[in-house]
Amino acid sequence: MSHSMSTKDQLLARIADRSAVIGVVGLGYVGLPLALEFVHAGFRVIGYDVSERVVDLLMSGQSHIQDIPGAQVQQAVANGTFVATTLENRLGECDAISIAVPTPLSKTRDPDMAFVLSAADAIARQAHPGLCVVLESTTYPGTTRELLQPRLEAKGLTVGQDVFVAFSPERVDPGNPVYHTKNTPKVVGGITPACVEVATALYASCIDTVVPVSSPESAELVKLLENTFRAVNIGLVNEIAIVCDKLGVNVWEVIDAAATKPFGFMKFTPGPGIGGHCIPLDPHYLAWKMRTLNYKTRFIDLASEINSHMPEWVVQKVADALNEARKAVRGSRVLVLGVAYKRDIDDVRESPALDVIRLLEERGAHVEFHDPFVTEFREDGHVRKGVELSDEMLRWADAVVIVTDHKNVDYQRVVDHATLLVDTRNVTASLTPGRARIVPLASGSRSLGASA
Repeated sequence: MSHSMSTKDQLLARIADRSAVIGVVGLGYVGLPLALEFVHAGFRVIGYDVSERVVDLLMSGQSHIQDIPGAQVQQAVANGTFVATTLENRLGECDAISIAVPTPLSKTRDPDMAFVLSAADAIARQAHPGLCVVLESTTYPGTTRELLQPRLEAKGLTVGQDVFVAFSPERVDPGNPVYHTKNTPKVVGGITPACVEVATALYASCIDTVVPVSSPESAELVKLLENTFRAVNIGLVNEIAIVCDKLGVNVWEVIDAAATKPFGFMKFTPGPGIGGHCIPLDPHYLAWKMRTLNYKTRFIDLASEINSHMPEWVVQKVADALNEARKAVRGSRVLVLGVAYKRDIDDVRESPALDVIRLLEERGAHVEFHDPFVTEFREDGHVRKGVELSDEMLRWADAVVIVTDHKNVDYQRVVDHATLLVDTRNVTASLTPGRARIVPLASGSRSLGASA
């Protein structure tokens, strides 16, 4: 290459001819699909993860991510276009690095930036001129500028000239059959115009639509707005469910009828609470950042309060339904159907089902669970194993609670064999009445189903 070309132009040329090496830090449900999109676009990709287990699994041609078939990983590893490693110095070979590490919240609802900081430090140690670094981890506005930029500049690299720094929020929807990494538009905000230009070119190489915005703060806020929008609207319909219950109106009927309006209404459905890594957590990043600026985010706090109390509402429904059948919660046998945080995935993070189980056990119930996607899960240091869904199991239970509505469960069978069924997801509405007395999340009338 001629020396007259700027660092930026050289990097853009390497992206254009696919000679750039791409690094992905964090090979979870965001990082692995992204790494494989870069592979499919013709790049060589180095995946870096601190977990030996994950790296060994991937290098043996297997996948730990539900949406990524092992065969895809196996092929990329076999032909040398993808390598997974725990060796930090391999990042020095990269021309562009995406950071996709988790940003959990601490018990006090403050952002835990440990993973982002250690990733930023690792990249800074291996950084060189002609590198593009993009943070994808969900975080509070200001992270890219306050945490990532200074670490690279401390190496004597000028952002916008030697290195290019941007934020591009991940928008992964696990289990979504229609939208995946490639066809979901990608928002990119860089520290300087040159940073936006390089990061946009990088993602445009493997993603259908790239949406540039003027700053990393804008891009950071985009992600928080998207998930706060969902959290607030779910909070609203959960409150409407409680209102309907108190008025004796069927909440599902009200929502379905409202959804026939072709404008100005978007359908959200109530449930036993919200889970996953994004919806329950992301609004708190914004709330936390605003607290540092002496502003209280009332809408966000209220939605979070309503959503986080839904498991208690569900458990009270179970208690009331058992009481109708002249049974105490203490000593009753309860079967929870579905512990993943949403339908048809295997992730239990922040799942409301864990709260429902805990609250029932605190009240003395004997709880078992069945989930076709989750055979066991670990909580507070001990492993809980699921049970098979048999007719005997359904008859064994004093109450069955549908918490997650996986599609591949035979709900007619559940209705036919259970005695009492608390349905928080309205999956039994269209089924033929069976043996079970069905109690909805919010009842349209006080005497649904067969008499006790």
